[in-house]
Amino acid sequence: MLNPRRKMSRSARDSSDWPVIDALPSYGRGRELPGKRHQSLIFGSNLTDVIITGANGTIDGQGAIWWDWFHNHTLNYTRPPLVELMYSNKVVISNLTFTNSPFWNIHPVYCSQVLVQHLTILAPISSPNTDGIDPDSSTNVCIEDCYIRNGDDIVVVKSGWDEYGISFAHPSSNISIRNITGQTRNSAGIAFGSEMSGGISDVRAEGIRIVNSVHGIRIKTAPGRGGYVRNVYVADVSLDNVSIAIRITGNYGEHPDENYNKNALPTISNITFKNIVGVNIGVAGMLQGIQGDNFSNICLSNVSLSVRSTYPWNCSLVEGYSNSVSPEICEQLRTNPGPEQVCYNGNSYPAAAAQPQPQSPQNSSASRLLNPFVYISWFLCR
Repeated sequence: MLNPRRKMSRSARDSSDWPVIDALPSYGRGRELPGKRHQSLIFGSNLTDVIITGANGTIDGQGAIWWDWFHNHTLNYTRPPLVELMYSNKVVISNLTFTNSPFWNIHPVYCSQVLVQHLTILAPISSPNTDGIDPDSSTNVCIEDCYIRNGDDIVVVKSGWDEYGISFAHPSSNISIRNITGQTRNSAGIAFGSEMSGGISDVRAEGIRIVNSVHGIRIKTAPGRGGYVRNVYVADVSLDNVSIAIRITGNYGEHPDENYNKNALPTISNITFKNIVGVNIGVAGMLQGIQGDNFSNICLSNVSLSVRSTYPWNCSLVEGYSNSVSPEICEQLRTNPGPEQVCYNGNSYPAAAAQPQPQSPQNSSASRLLNPFVYISWFLCR
């Protein structure tokens, strides 16, 4: 059932007014603290045909006190997202403004056929872990036409944490991200991980505009994660005043507990960055794999960055190819692909084939609300 919590006088001042629920099985514990976690303001599980929408109305999470509790280490459980839907399909979240989330803003987890569209998401850039949109172990997801300014990643794809994500084995796949504009002080415009142990594949991100941020595009992983990030295509990106344009990090090392397998190495392969321009960029790229686990088929094409640093690229334990990259890229990526080594071009992205087929439209407004997929074309998300 869908459970929107009512605004109550004590809720903003007493964390005990927020229900405590079990940890996600793909995380094994709360993301911030061991044990359980607080339930989100708007929460639902095992739902079909869900619409959360409005004429750009505002949902205010009143997160400031949660941020204070977090900084003061006075919480017993992980903070609540603003919206979390679990094990649900045919979900639409659209035409709303979300402000001041206590934690992550929009978190579809173990979901399918999700459309997130025409949102404004706002939080102070100093607010901790206020991710914008986090598709997590979810498939057939379209995120488009959103403006996000917050204190963490703007859009980040996840799929579980270390041994829990590996054993739960729910990947994130067939994800389209289009026409996103935003800024974040601490993190990235488009990110993958670091919780990616269930696997991430077939992601296409286009039309990304990031300003006044630390990272433009980032992949985060570590030994112990296992899983994979593969078949990722990021194109048509504009960056302005970004410290690091492209970053791949193989030592993002936080773990849920001591029981993870240190030999579970992630696979990072078939990653393409194309048609990227940037001005006032600190460092063009930091691309760093893992010893004994080189990240492969990292391809850059038509990348032009105006960089302040004397050493624009820092690369280690990565393999791949490049074409028309300025400033000149690191030696590991200067070669051209051979006949059997082709950069991933995103054309195998199969999301449209998996989308629901439209049915005959009904005339009443009630039927439109009950079946939004009659009126929303998933083929626009390709």
